[in-house]
Amino acid sequence: MELVSRVYHWQLPLERAALAAAVELAAVGPEDRLLDVATGTGGLLHELARSGGRPDEVVGIDSSASMLAIAATGLPAAWRTTMADAQLLPFPDARFDVVTACYLLHLLQPRARANAIDEIARVLRPDGRVVIVTVESRRAATRAALARVPRRSGLRRLDPTRELAAAGLRPTRARFVSAGWPSLCVLAVNGPELR
Repeated sequence: MELVSRVYHWQLPLERAALAAAVELAAVGPEDRLLDVATGTGGLLHELARSGGRPDEVVGIDSSASMLAIAATGLPAAWRTTMADAQLLPFPDARFDVVTACYLLHLLQPRARANAIDEIARVLRPDGRVVIVTVESRRAATRAALARVPRRSGLRRLDPTRELAAAGLRPTRARFVSAGWPSLCVLAVNGPELR
């Protein structure tokens, strides 16, 4: 197992509260098809498996084979993980009812982030749901502390709501989580605002 995968898996307890909030916001039912983009070691997938709403079809993608090796352990048999790039998702348009991306977007540079968001919007069915989790806080002191953390750590603050809206993903709910990593969970719907 690669060192990065082990370190990432070790810090997973710091993500648990936000991942639980993401699962709640996603409100996944058994009939939904879910894609977890940049699944890492499968934190969201394992949280979803522990919840009551287990969809039949779940795919977790990541660009790291060592992360996926950890992620696949203990998941329901029908769920699958596969190597793929968040900027070039290997799925047809409108394939999924729910797409999640936890702790990915704040790691990406603006162009790569826009590409990933566009791909998420592309594979999401009309009126489908997307849940994004990023590092962010509503507390000024925490935001100031995060601004001093070296960029290479990946703990850069990001509120993705404007970028989601620019891709046609309409933010409908947001929840700050202060337990563990200071996080922002955003639920958005694929499609224009209803009048």
